[in-house]
Amino acid sequence: MMQQRNRTAKRAPADEDIEPETSSEEPKARETKAPASKPSPAPASEPASKAAPPPAQRSGRILLITLAVIAVAAIAYRYMIAPQGTEQAAAPAAPPAPTVTVAKPLVEELKEWSDFTGQFEARESVEIRARVSGYLESVNFTDGQIVKKGDLLFVIEPRPYEIALESAKAQLTQAEAQLQLAQVQLDRTSKLLKNDFASKETFDERTAEVQSATASRDNAIAAVNQAQLNLDYTRVTAPVSGRLGRHEVSVGNLVMGGTGETTLLTTIVSLDPIWLMFNVSEGDGMTYKRLVQKGEIASARENGVQVEGQLMDEKEWDLKGAIDFVDNQYDRSSGTIRVRASFPNPNLFITPGQFGRVRVPMSQLKPTILVPDAAVVTDQSTKMLFTVSPDGTVVPKPVELGSVTDDGLRIIRSGITPDDDVIINGLLRARPGQKVTPEKGTVKAPDAAPASQQ
Repeated sequence: MMQQRNRTAKRAPADEDIEPETSSEEPKARETKAPASKPSPAPASEPASKAAPPPAQRSGRILLITLAVIAVAAIAYRYMIAPQGTEQAAAPAAPPAPTVTVAKPLVEELKEWSDFTGQFEARESVEIRARVSGYLESVNFTDGQIVKKGDLLFVIEPRPYEIALESAKAQLTQAEAQLQLAQVQLDRTSKLLKNDFASKETFDERTAEVQSATASRDNAIAAVNQAQLNLDYTRVTAPVSGRLGRHEVSVGNLVMGGTGETTLLTTIVSLDPIWLMFNVSEGDGMTYKRLVQKGEIASARENGVQVEGQLMDEKEWDLKGAIDFVDNQYDRSSGTIRVRASFPNPNLFITPGQFGRVRVPMSQLKPTILVPDAAVVTDQSTKMLFTVSPDGTVVPKPVELGSVTDDGLRIIRSGITPDDDVIINGLLRARPGQKVTPEKGTVKAPDAAPASQQ
C-alpha cells in the first residue's frame, strides 16, 4: 500500500508538468481529493518549481517586449526621420518662372512736341477815359457789346465847347482882318519908299506890324483847332474793334478830363487775333536752343515757328498759330522766360484771361520709338525699361524719355532698339537678373489716352 501511494504522489507532479493549461475544474477536483490522502514528501519540492517559470512563459514575455520596442521605433521613425526625408526630397523643386507680357516697341513717323500751359491775353486792351470835363449826356452801347473801331460810345455835353469854338473862330476873323490891314499898309509904304516919299524907318514898322498880325492870326487858328478838338472829344468813340466792358459812369454824372486824374468810362479789348502768353523754364529753353544749334528745328526769334494750341477742355490741337515774340531775359525770381504765340479767333470764342495749352515742335518728322507710358520704371532719378533677353532673363535698360503722344504712348529718344522685347505687363513680377516666362503682346494706345504731354 505504501508503494502504491508513493507512485501516486510521484505521478501527480508529472501530470501537472505535462498539462499546465488544464481547465480550472481539474485543479479544484485535485484540491478536494488532497485532504483524503496522507501527507507525502512530494509537496516540499513545489516552491522550487514555482520560482523558475517555464520556457513557454519566458518566450511570451520576450515576444511582448520585442513588439513594444518595434512599436516605439516605428513611432520615432514616423515623427523624426520621415519628415526630414520629405523635406530633403522637396527642397530641390524650384518654383516656376513668373509670366510677363513682352512686346516690340512701336515705330512711327511723327514729330516730337513739348507743351506748355499759358493764359490768353488781348492783343489790344484800352481803358476809355474822358478827355474833356463835363456832364455825361448819353451812353450809346450795351454792356459787353461787340463794337467796331469808330463806333460812338459816350456823349459829353457839347454846348460849352461849341461856344468856345465859335469864340475862337471870331478871334481868328479879327486876327485875319488885322493881318490884312497891316499887309495893305506895308504895300503902300513900299511904293512910297521907292519914290522917296516914305522913310526907311516907316517901312520897317509896317513890316513888323505884318509879322505881328500874322502871328496873331496863327494863334487864332490854333485856338480854333483846340476848340474844335475839345468839341470832338465830347463824342467818345471806340479806338479799336473788340468787346466792351460795363459803363463805369451813368448819364448825368460829371466826368473829369484833361491831363490830371481823369474819369474811367469803360474798357475795351480786341479779340481777333488773340495772344497766348506762356513761360518756358531754363531747362526747356536750353534744350530748344541746343536743337536749334544742331539745325534740327528753326529759331523762334528769327522765324515764325508754327505751333498748335487747345483750350483746357479740348482733346485735339485745333488752334493753329505762330510764336511772334520771345522776351529778352529770364525772370530772376522764377527762372523762366516769357514767350508769346498768336492765334486767330474769327468766331470770338476765346476770351482774354482764359487758360490754354500750346505745344511747340521739338523735332522734324522722323521715325520714333514708342512704348506704353506704364512700362517706364523709375529708379530714383533714372528712367528705365525692363527687357527680356533670349534666355528669359530680365535686363533693365536706362532710357531717355520724350513727351507723351496724343495716344498716350511715351516717346523713347534713346536707350533701346526696335528689336528689344520690352515688358509691358507684369512689371511687379519681374526682377532684374531673374528668369521670367515671356508671353508675346503688342504695343497699343490705352483706352483713355491723355491729350497732355510732358
